[in-house]
Amino acid sequence: MASTPPPPSPFNANIGHAPYASSPSYHHSRSSINSSFSFAPQSLVGSFVGGNPLHPHPLALDPNRSVLPSSPLRFSPRAYRRAKGSIGRHPLANDNTDVFQDLGDEDDEDVEWGMIDRLRLWRHDALMQHLYDTAVFWGDKVLSWTNDPNDAFWLAQTYFMTHRYSRAERLLTRPFSTKPPAIPFDMKGKAREPVFPPRLPVGPAAMVDVAAEQQEGVSRLVDMSVVCRYLAAQCLVRQGKWADATEMLGEANPFRNSGRSGPAVPNTDGGIKVEASMCNLRGLLMLKLNRGDQAKACFMEALALDVKCYDAFEQLVGGEMMSLEEEWEFVKSLAYKEQTPDDAEFVRLVYTSRLRKYKHAEEHALTRRRLVKEFGLSDNPDVLFSFADALYAQFRWSDCYAITSRILGLVAVHTPTIPLHIACMHHLSHLHSKLFILAHELVDREPESATSWYAVGVWYLTQKRWADARTYFSKTSLMDPRFGPAWIAFAHTFAFEGEHDHAVTAYSTCARMFAGSHLPLMFIGMEHIVLSNYGQADEALDAANAMCDGDPLLINERGVMAFNHGRYADAVAMFKSALDIAQVTQTSQASWATTWLNLGTSYRKLGRLKEAREAYVKVLEVDSRSAPALGFLGLVYHLMDQLDDAIIKYHEVRHAHSPSH
Repeated sequence: MASTPPPPSPFNANIGHAPYASSPSYHHSRSSINSSFSFAPQSLVGSFVGGNPLHPHPLALDPNRSVLPSSPLRFSPRAYRRAKGSIGRHPLANDNTDVFQDLGDEDDEDVEWGMIDRLRLWRHDALMQHLYDTAVFWGDKVLSWTNDPNDAFWLAQTYFMTHRYSRAERLLTRPFSTKPPAIPFDMKGKAREPVFPPRLPVGPAAMVDVAAEQQEGVSRLVDMSVVCRYLAAQCLVRQGKWADATEMLGEANPFRNSGRSGPAVPNTDGGIKVEASMCNLRGLLMLKLNRGDQAKACFMEALALDVKCYDAFEQLVGGEMMSLEEEWEFVKSLAYKEQTPDDAEFVRLVYTSRLRKYKHAEEHALTRRRLVKEFGLSDNPDVLFSFADALYAQFRWSDCYAITSRILGLVAVHTPTIPLHIACMHHLSHLHSKLFILAHELVDREPESATSWYAVGVWYLTQKRWADARTYFSKTSLMDPRFGPAWIAFAHTFAFEGEHDHAVTAYSTCARMFAGSHLPLMFIGMEHIVLSNYGQADEALDAANAMCDGDPLLINERGVMAFNHGRYADAVAMFKSALDIAQVTQTSQASWATTWLNLGTSYRKLGRLKEAREAYVKVLEVDSRSAPALGFLGLVYHLMDQLDDAIIKYHEVRHAHSPSH
């Protein structure tokens, strides 16, 4: 009984609630720093829930909005009226809202530009042209004059874009006056008598010092704005300060029980909720801390809060954190209509197209058809990838390769497609030379990408140089610990080398990291079959089947185990089920020659010789020189007393093994 050997690079080719705690400042102005100097976000939640009118920027507390209406440009603290007929404002200055949502009642058309407005424009234009040092230089001057929290936010954003995370964090968490100083010049730049505000303390103990002095009108940006707290947490994560980032974000979503949060609460401005982004970042942080279950819960909450948060979707589905049916039901249940009433069906379709293809074949086909016909996405890389993914799941390597080639012709790099493209090139022997060239091109073009070195490892796999392949798969996993195909391929190198115990260990690591994928468990079962550890093989294969009962390769392996236990009728049923699924999905018949062979052998054990003969003949239709099929067919003829036919088949087995052939 033959267990189907593992494909070299599968992995689908992609391979409690925090209680509400009132803020100590619930009945006091949040402009006073002595209300709280903890990094925890509960003070922000308290102000939000209480609708505190004394907060200097009450609208900045709303987690249901995005930073979409924010503009790097903002009116000067002193609004100057321009005369009629003067030159109009720059188009970039049309939006008078900001990250703190200070809504003025000035008419845009009646406000004349001052020096600060012009420098804000320089800062913004420098950002758009990627002149980050220029943006920092002018933005720093603007902040010194205005002491405006919005200017501080955009300066911190510029620091973040240039990977100066420590500087951004310091700006967001240092004491900050909420009262703008008097500008030392008028709108034309003429000097005035300056009025200097009191100097604020700085350094690690600055917040405590401010609290001790009971200074009013002083706060931190992270205590004034949800968006600033989110940006500060991003800086902490980039610096590897996991504990500080956890305190900044909270162990769980602090807005969850506020009564004004949840999937049914609409976004206030049409963008992506900051609350959802914070949940997504919290999930990434949990992954860094090796708390996979909590990470999964955070990503699910982020996507539920805002269906537009694709990052959370990619972590859940691309990272295979959910089982096949779990992800299908979860994605179907999202609040599309409540959150995106005009685009609900489109968002649902594009997400459905990315789900795994082992089941719901008709629904997936209909989804792709609608995306092409109703939304005109016939040449969109993500829609084409969905089609290629379905073909790969059906073992149709050539067809899949044609689609992935089309995708990479449209866009030089499409992250989900490249592992699929590489896998097809491995399976198709005539493309091995092209794989060699592709690996070199990827390494030259993107040496910092994990996918590039994965391609190198797969090429060594095609050459059966297991140790070299393992080296590059290890390099890939170090560069991107969540790159599933590299982990699976790394384990395959041990399996192909005959190091089955090491392979089981490597597959077990994959199973822990990608808890929603059935493939690592299936491969563990296959290795235990080789080692004749039938009890452990049953356990692993049953666990895989509980996660995904629609994979014909898994059904074949379970049939092998039924045969090994002497349950030949069960084995026949499983092998037929695997072949039926392969037929429905139009899988290449050559991929299932081993299953036909297994079916014939099970029939022979049951004494059903005619069915056994038909199964062996089916194998020979696919591979006329299959020695096992010829030998078993000769044995069937022998048992049926058709001795002449048996002798012919026995001779054909000899010729099939002959070196001259």
